[in-house]
Amino acid sequence: MDVQIEPSWKAQMQAEFDKPYFTKIVHFIKQEKKSGKVIYPEGINIFNTFSQTPFNEVKVVLLGQDPYHGQGQAHGLCFSVQDGVKPPPSLMNIYKELHDDLGKEIPTSGNLLHWAKQGVFMLNAALTVEANTPMSHSKIGWGQFTDAVIKKISDEKQGIVFLLWGRFAQEKEILIDASKHHILKAAHPSPLSAYNGFFGCKHFSKTNILLTQQSKKNILW
Repeated sequence: MDVQIEPSWKAQMQAEFDKPYFTKIVHFIKQEKKSGKVIYPEGINIFNTFSQTPFNEVKVVLLGQDPYHGQGQAHGLCFSVQDGVKPPPSLMNIYKELHDDLGKEIPTSGNLLHWAKQGVFMLNAALTVEANTPMSHSKIGWGQFTDAVIKKISDEKQGIVFLLWGRFAQEKEILIDASKHHILKAAHPSPLSAYNGFFGCKHFSKTNILLTQQSKKNILW
């Protein structure tokens, strides 16, 4: 299948695009749209994290679960929302930890595009969702694709910092070769769990220390 995705990622993932399950994903989404359902993010942004962080530029991997399902929120980067949209509670907790860790002022915008541009690959396990219906596309095959993406990064690269926040993300640890990558784990930043180990994790400073040790440029969070 000829998928419109950033060229370096296309080269890495073409074998997945050619598998029957991926064809089924595409067919499902097309049928849902034909039936009048609203799907987020819009088509141009489904592979946005791949567009913003080419394969050879990935330094950090941040895993999410499901795109935001409200109007104007999702734009293909996990935890990030588009400009002009109020930052959701989990993102506000990320900003609070960032403030406590590095002294950064809490931004008014929830757009994390500047992270992606610096090599933070922000991947949701599912890349689409039906409007106002969380987890609605979690079983259509996206998990197989994004698991393959994680494994490809693990297999082909070295010294990547994986940020696994919450149980769901931590279940992906089995896809990562811990002998050549760095895995930082904490509770999910959701208000339901942030006080159980996300606050105080200092993952932003720890990530930069690990990057410095590899002579890689720090992330300006």
